Amino acid sequence: MEKSPESHGEVDLERTSLLPGKGFFIPESIRLELNEKGLEEIIPSTKVVVVTDSDADGLTCAALVQEKHPGAVCVPTNPYEIESCIERVSSLISPDIIVYICDLCPDSIEEIEESLRSLYDKTENIFWCDHHRWDADIYEFIVSLGIQVELGDSEKVCAADVVFDFFEGDFSRKIKDLVEVTRDHDLWICKDDRSGYLADYANWAPNKEYIDTVREYGADLPEEVIEFVEKNREGKIDLIRRAIGRAEYIKMGKYVAGITYGKCSQNEVAEGMRGEGADVCIIIKPTGGVSIRGSDRFNRCHEMAQEFNGGGHPKAAGCMVIEFRDMLDYAQHWITRGNETKEAILSVLEKIVEEPI
Repeated sequence: MEKSPESHGEVDLERTSLLPGKGFFIPESIRLELNEKGLEEIIPSTKVVVVTDSDADGLTCAALVQEKHPGAVCVPTNPYEIESCIERVSSLISPDIIVYICDLCPDSIEEIEESLRSLYDKTENIFWCDHHRWDADIYEFIVSLGIQVELGDSEKVCAADVVFDFFEGDFSRKIKDLVEVTRDHDLWICKDDRSGYLADYANWAPNKEYIDTVREYGADLPEEVIEFVEKNREGKIDLIRRAIGRAEYIKMGKYVAGITYGKCSQNEVAEGMRGEGADVCIIIKPTGGVSIRGSDRFNRCHEMAQEFNGGGHPKAAGCMVIEFRDMLDYAQHWITRGNETKEAILSVLEKIVEEPI
């Protein structure tokens, strides 16, 4: 359980909250080389690969696949690196293996066309399971390649639900419960206390450890995991409070927009901003991305994200608003607390609230 929040020690917590985590500062070439070495050791000999988002929902998808295909290799990624991840997998797999892609929504055909064609040249056994809102042209393109795509209603199910149904629900009661608790957090229903532990554990533990643990215990995590999560929540809560504390609230048409900057858990920060009257919450991250969270009054988050080639759900979406050419651009972002991103995203929000639904 070593992948926990940074130990701040005597570091100024306010300054720390304005910067990305340590992993961000590993040069991309080194990070890719390390990832490549790990994949080179395990992918060529496997019969099943799961490419998935690295949050609790995505890793639970991988756990379900491993329940049906023991020994399946999980390749975690994020929405901004779908293309490069598929390219790496395509270059390493043996012909005709099975590939599952889970909890990931491509932003454009151009983003994934070349890598998907290369993957399909290697194997026709590709299954894509997701619950985000897809553009019709992207869905039609991927299906036209011969790839089976299973999509769920983004307001009712998480990606793990889609995978569960893909396998016709043929799982133990423990795994069914795991899927239900995963949905509780991913759709921000928050009626089951266990879901928050799953989300934090997925964020802080190594991916393989999380998958192995939930396969064994389901959503009822063992005591040592609960203690690990609770020990590390102090730092998380501090970051949440700081992000909420620096939020601004702006009246836009009939809505109130809350916008903040910082390293934090965006769902909890959005909850706090809604408590201060925000209808739409915008969290600008030190890494450059933006998380957008809606409310009962505002359900057009995905429209905002799509303006920047992002995507998501009506009440939860994300995107990268500006292009970062080098570390100087990032330095400007950190020093100004995302001012360029802030101006761009608020401009889009202003346009959207003026348009009829």
